[in-house]
Amino acid sequence: MTVRYDRETDTLVVIFRDGPVVESDEGRPGVILDYDASGNLVSLELLNASQCVENPSTVNVAVMG
Repeated sequence: MTVRYDRETDTLVVIFRDGPVVESDEGRPGVILDYDASGNLVSLELLNASQCVENPSTVNVAVMG
């Protein structure tokens, strides 16, 4: 999984898997979900991230189990 934040565009992208995106859906305003040919979620894009995420340039990871 890869997380990228672009300060210039204020966009946060979480990439769950590599592969081509064949469909994108804006589930809610400013939240774009990208899917592969099998319908699997490839990535999530959050527009205006600084308004939705406390500190989009910092990522904390917790692995459970």
